[in-house]
Amino acid sequence: MIVIQLPVGYMDVFCYIIGCENTRDAMVIDPGGNADMIAERAKKENINIKYIFNTHHHFDHTEGNAELKKLTGAKIVMHELEDNLVRGDSKADIRIKDEKLFKLGDIDIQIFHTPGHSPGGLCLYAQGQLFTGDTLFVGDSGRTDLAGGNRPTLGASIRMLMKLPDDTVIWPGHDYGRTPSSTIGNEKRTNINAKEYGYYTGD
Repeated sequence: MIVIQLPVGYMDVFCYIIGCENTRDAMVIDPGGNADMIAERAKKENINIKYIFNTHHHFDHTEGNAELKKLTGAKIVMHELEDNLVRGDSKADIRIKDEKLFKLGDIDIQIFHTPGHSPGGLCLYAQGQLFTGDTLFVGDSGRTDLAGGNRPTLGASIRMLMKLPDDTVIWPGHDYGRTPSSTIGNEKRTNINAKEYGYYTGD
């Protein structure tokens, strides 16, 4: 699987281009700006952006939706609870309701509903790679003091993710941590929320 991590926008947002090496079909996760740059990078890699996937509705993750759709013809995907909170051309073409498998070329992507930061938060898991949006950061977790946020709900969502294998690579929605990525095992030992949320495995 192709994984390209790109800083975009102005809030240290991480956008991702993920793609199938065989079919060259690709998806952009959370284009929070810089649509031209994202499209140009995909062209350079000879991959075709078919979907624009939003982990949640906040503007810093959806700012580039409309422009990237114009540039690529890709379909916008998000949870149905989030789509009602997005305006205009950034709204979804495909609305996710339940956890499901999403097909991207030859890749099966497991979609997890992870509310807590926002009601319709989603995470994507495929081939040992977990894209966590604002649910889980390197060393921390998403905030819950915005509309629709709930700390106990977020804790339950993260505990669910912690059941994945320890070597699962975490790709967060913001560059807020010590490193740009982490693993489930590392977060169990070092995340500041690990004890509160009940997944700590350190000493």
